[in-house]
Formats: sequence, structure tokens, C-alpha cells
Amino acid sequence: MKILIIGANGEIGKRLVLGLEDKHEIITAGRSTGDIKVDISSKESIKDMFNLVTNIDACVCVAGDSYTGSLDSLDEEKLNVGIKNKLVAQANLVLIGKNYINDKGSFTLTSGKMGDKPGVNAVGKAIANGGVNSFALAAGLEMPRGITINAVSPSKVSNISDEDLINGYLKSIEGNTNGEIIKINY
Repeated sequence: MKILIIGANGEIGKRLVLGLEDKHEIITAGRSTGDIKVDISSKESIKDMFNLVTNIDACVCVAGDSYTGSLDSLDEEKLNVGIKNKLVAQANLVLIGKNYINDKGSFTLTSGKMGDKPGVNAVGKAIANGGVNSFALAAGLEMPRGITINAVSPSKVSNISDEDLINGYLKSIEGNTNGEIIKINY
């Protein structure tokens, strides 16, 4: 398979590339590093990326920022960090990318445990992650041409083995799962 990994230089991305590159053709993308440069908060940058990369079987996004801080420190600007850079960015990736990805391809988005099991200082993360989960659940009902979409929701990444992390993403990439939240190490 030809797999595009966005955020490939991050903590999850590096582990995925290492775990998948032996069996798949990997194209890496990121804001400042990778085979292709992309800013997923920009629709134009997403379109440019998909015009450069052709014949993609799977698109995996492990990029997207959100705000961590107390409820008292939260304001609209801080909420919008996660809404724009994680939720809307990943939604736009699918809305634009569905026109480019191969028939029966897959999108794998990344949310996180805070989407349904938030902790203290995690309201900003909870909104962004919960939104990504809801988008994947709903979009899975309407994806065209046999394309699937799922959200992988890992707990604290440093506590997850490489095997569990990679298997969680492979369930979405290689499997028939659609419109699901794939939870890793809750």
C-alpha cells in the first residue's frame, strides 16, 4: 500500500513510519519536515499536498495541536487552537482528500483519550479530540467509493508499546473498520 503519514516527524509518526515502512510505501508529510511540506490548518496547503502525491491508498494524520491548561485559563482563542489545528484541520483533510484518495482507500485520524476520558487541565484537548471522534463516526456513514474513515484514540503515547500503537493504526489502515474510534491502552 502507498500510505501518506501527516505528522510523520512527531512522537507517534516516527514510530508508525518505522513500523510500517518494511511492508508499505510511506510518504511523509509535515509542517517543516518530510517528503512533502503541509500545513493542515490551511485548505490550500492540503490541496497542494494532494496534487503532489498521487495514487494514495491510505492517509494517516497524527498531527494537530490543542491547548492544555486549567478551565480558568481557557478563553475562545485558546479553545480555537484545538478546534482549528486539530478538529477542523483533520476534517478538511478528509473533505478535500476524499476526492484524491484511491477507491476503497482509508483515512485514519488521531484524537486521544481526553476526548472521552478527560482529566484536569484538558478541556481544550477534550473538545478537539471529542470532535475528531464525532467527525469520524458521522463521516463513516457517508464516505464515497468504498473509502473508510476511523479515529485512533491513544492514551498517553509514552505508555503504549510500539506493537500496540502500530496495531491500532493498522486496524484502520488495513482492515475493514469504518466509522469507529479505535482505542489504544485505555
